This record gives sequence, C-alpha cells and structure tokens, in this order.
Amino acid sequence: MEGKTTMSINKNAILRAGINRSAVLGSVAAGVMMAGISGAFAQTVTVWSGYPELAPFYEHVAEGFRETHPGVTIDVQAIPLREHERRVALGLSSGSAGAVVVELNSATASRYIENELFNQALEGVADFVQDSENFGEFFVDAVSYDGTVYGVPLFRGQSALFYNLDMFEEAGLDGPPQTMEEYTEYAKALTKRDDSGNIDVTGWSLRLSGGGQGIAEKFWINMFQFDGGMMIEEVTPGKFRINLNNEAGRAALGQYLDNIHIEKTVAVESPADAEAFEREQTAMFIRESWVIGDIAAKAPDLNYATAPLPYGAIGLPANLYVSAEGEAEQAAWDYIQATNDPENLVWLLENVGWLPNRHNVDYSPVTEAEPAFAAFVDYPEGYAFFTLPALAPIEEVLTRIAAQLVNAFAASQLAGDEEAIGNFLQAAEDEANQILRREGLLAE
Repeated sequence: MEGKTTMSINKNAILRAGINRSAVLGSVAAGVMMAGISGAFAQTVTVWSGYPELAPFYEHVAEGFRETHPGVTIDVQAIPLREHERRVALGLSSGSAGAVVVELNSATASRYIENELFNQALEGVADFVQDSENFGEFFVDAVSYDGTVYGVPLFRGQSALFYNLDMFEEAGLDGPPQTMEEYTEYAKALTKRDDSGNIDVTGWSLRLSGGGQGIAEKFWINMFQFDGGMMIEEVTPGKFRINLNNEAGRAALGQYLDNIHIEKTVAVESPADAEAFEREQTAMFIRESWVIGDIAAKAPDLNYATAPLPYGAIGLPANLYVSAEGEAEQAAWDYIQATNDPENLVWLLENVGWLPNRHNVDYSPVTEAEPAFAAFVDYPEGYAFFTLPALAPIEEVLTRIAAQLVNAFAASQLAGDEEAIGNFLQAAEDEANQILRREGLLAE
C-alpha cells in the first residue's frame, strides 16, 4: 500500500482528528470474544500502526474496549509505514517491545512468524477467522502460516478505476471501459492537446516514475487484467519464480509503450496520480480507496465515479498480530477482536476510507452516502484478487523490477516490437530471479 495515508470522508471527523494525508452483520458472537481482563490485573497493550490516519480508529475501538476491560490501557502509536516497519524489526528482535498489537501485511509478518516472534492466535480467535461467514479464503490465507492462524484480518488496500464523468460525457463515452483494449481506446478519445500537439489532459494516467516499488505494483495490477497474469508465482511451497516474459507481461508492457510512444495519451513528464485527477489533468487512473477521502478534502466538487477493473484487483491486507505473554496476551487478542466489531468496521470505512476485510457486515450506510466506495466493496461475482507473496526480499525484488520498467517506458524503440519487448522482459526477469537464487528461494 506504499505507505499511503488517507483522509476521512467525514470532514468533521477529519477536523476533530487533525489528520492530513501524506506519503476492511451483527455483533461478534459472544462465544468468540475472549473473557474480559479483571480490573485487578492492570495491563497496558501498545498498538503499533504504520498509518497515522488510523490512530482515531484505534482510539475509537479503545473507548468502547475500556467499558468491558477497565483494567486494560490501550496505547496507540501510529507512525508512517517505513518508520513503523523499522520499529517492528528493532522492537521484536530485541525483545524490548513489551505487549504489542502489531499491524502488518502478511508478506512482512511472515519473517516474524518464522522466527516465532508472533503468538499463534488463541483458539476462539482462530475459529472466528476461519469462519467463512466472516472472511473469504483469500484473507484467511493471508493471516495463516503452515495452516495455523497467527493474526486477524482488518483492512486492505484495493485498486479500482477512477474516472471523470464530465470528460467521459464530452468524449461521448457511456460508462467505464470493460476490457484492457477499451482502456487504450478510451484513453485516445479522452486525451486533450494544445495547438502544438502537446498533452494538456492525459487520457489515462499510468505510473511511469516516482517511488520504485509502487511502479512494479501498478504494472502488476495492469498485467493481472490480462487473464490473471502473475508477476511472481509460488511454484512449490517456499519456492518462487519471477514471470515477466509471459503473454500477460508482454501485453501489459506493450500497452504502456503504445500509450506513451504511439498513441501519446500520456508522457513520463505528465502530471499523474491522485493530484492530477483532482486537478482534472487526467481523465482516468487506477488507485486505492484512500483517493475517495482525498478527493472529498481537496476537490469536493469533482464529478467522478469508480468502477471495478476488468479481471480483478490487487488486495494488500493489513492484519493484526500479537507479541505478548500471560494476561497481556489475552488482553491483546480481546482488543483485536473488538476492532472487527461491525460498528467499528463501519466507522473505519466511513471515517478513514480503508476497506474492512470482514464481509458479513452491512456497509450500505456508507456506500449509499458515498457511492464511490461501491466499486471496492460491491465487486462482481468471480472478481479475482492477488496479493504480494510472503517473500522476505519482496521489496528488493519489486524495486529492481521497477527500475527496469522505468528504462522500458523511456525506450521508444520497444514500442510495437513484440520480440524486443519479450527480450527486455526476459532480461528483467532473469535479473530479479537472481535475487531469489541468492536467498535460496528460487524454484529451479
């Protein structure tokens, strides 16, 4: 999720919380919730989060939690993601963390699980997570290791299309594109140029520069739209292979190059991402749900809509894990369970904008008030998800791939040359696989 923060669509809540954006039916069954901690056993549980905008959510949960657990103090510490990841690495490895609830994605959490630095979920918690009424298989797998549950799903980053309704109407386009081929056709129709032929408004904002890992993630999202193309695959348990030079990879890179160098619907130097969309410098782009809150705060009059992607989306689940002992462990799991109370999850979606992972909750009060959320929570049947693999050097791998992709985007000679595109992707694939070989993770 690239360390992005968001702003609440509830503007009063934003003002009360003082947050700025920088860089998921019914109550939980009583039998699932752990027994409360007696006031005689005072405990402090620290919540470590990598998203500062989530601090009000964790505090909101803590307020209700104090009513049933008066002897437990919840200390919320939310800092930017990269700092958070360093804090977790140092605190857990040194044993100085104390009793903590740790928010992490599954790929990062795996290294701590492997080294037995996170507790296995208590039986009642594991039962709650594994209940298909609460979470789909995708999210259960995300918090499990060798079949054992170690965490509880909370929220996710998920991509969808944002598109400008006024620009679509002006171009004579009725509704969002349904296939990747239509994405290019729409981009051509939506691009606006000045008298010299220079781009004034891009038809489709593509991630072409900026933070390294994000470039590779965004490319993978587009690659996935070509029948579920996967950039990294687990071939056998614990063994992986980079797959860039396949049909989906060649199609995705070819589409990028066509739009940059042939159709010229976008350029490397074009204004991009949410800022460009909010300033009406691009007609459409693919991004996560935090943009909804950002638009509400920065461009409240923007006439836009969202739509699911043609095949499926990246889902980057953030989960809650425990590192604690004795009574404090019980208190930590109780608090995590409370975060998944339906009232709290609706509050999360409405006030922060991240997508809760629990699916048997009625989110309609939020989606009716802000229809842009519907593309994220009311996706079509059969919609597929992928996530980053639980791979220790995942950041290094994606950053290396991103660097090669940036080189490709600037190489006009590759545009329209399928053989050259394949050769380029094969070289990038071989280079990234060397990282896996070095770490003993490459599937031969």
